[in-house]
Amino acid sequence: MGVNHLDLYDDLMIRSSAQPLASQRLSDQLADDLRRQIETGAVQPGQRLPTEQALAAQYAVSRTVVREAVSRLRSSGLLVARQGAGMFVATPDAARPLDFDSSVLADLGAVLDVVEVRGALESEVAALAARRADAGQRRAIQAALAVADASIASGSATVDEDLAFHQAVAEAAGNPQFPRLLKHLEQYLRDAMTVTRRNESLKAEFIAEVRQEHQAIADAILARDPEAARSAAAHHMHQAARRLQDGDAPIRSAAARPTRQGQTP
Repeated sequence: MGVNHLDLYDDLMIRSSAQPLASQRLSDQLADDLRRQIETGAVQPGQRLPTEQALAAQYAVSRTVVREAVSRLRSSGLLVARQGAGMFVATPDAARPLDFDSSVLADLGAVLDVVEVRGALESEVAALAARRADAGQRRAIQAALAVADASIASGSATVDEDLAFHQAVAEAAGNPQFPRLLKHLEQYLRDAMTVTRRNESLKAEFIAEVRQEHQAIADAILARDPEAARSAAAHHMHQAARRLQDGDAPIRSAAARPTRQGQTP
């Protein structure tokens, strides 16, 4: 369902005639609509976006949906935050980070493609973390692992805990570009991880495997064993792909049932 364009020049100039977004992938649809307005010049560089609350009311969506859409546009370099002033359209000469088309996650095959990208990136990040992590970063990895493990064990896990663990590993790699890259790709990683985590949450065997794989990555980093860390991270991604490809993978029968974005049943 299409939506009438917002006049984003000022919070007070929001049209009441805009239609609500359709129910599927609300954050994607909102991000795409705002992106079109920016790229076609309907909204000019340097102009301020309406508040999160105003956009939520305009599009009849939750503030979480707005937050995710804005985060995606910020990650792709279309929006910039100004402390205390809000979110603004970036200037054309602003550097644009690597971006993925939101259609990348349209099917299970595309999710597997993202898992493969994660494997190439995160295996090397883990190896570097094993070489370079200082005492504080090692404690941060242990703390993130404990939170992720506890959430998985309790059945309340969301993608946030998983991302936080992998972000802690990236922070320990001794190269600030790795955590920045993960942040740039976060929404696409989050979408793919929502699929993999949902699949894993539906089968006890899969849940146990994920906990063991996370522990193996952390153990190798804490032991300062780069090869073991690289191997453990690569194995984690290989297993994530296997769990999706299994003929009896729960996600294959459950894929048609909607869930809240970013959260497993």
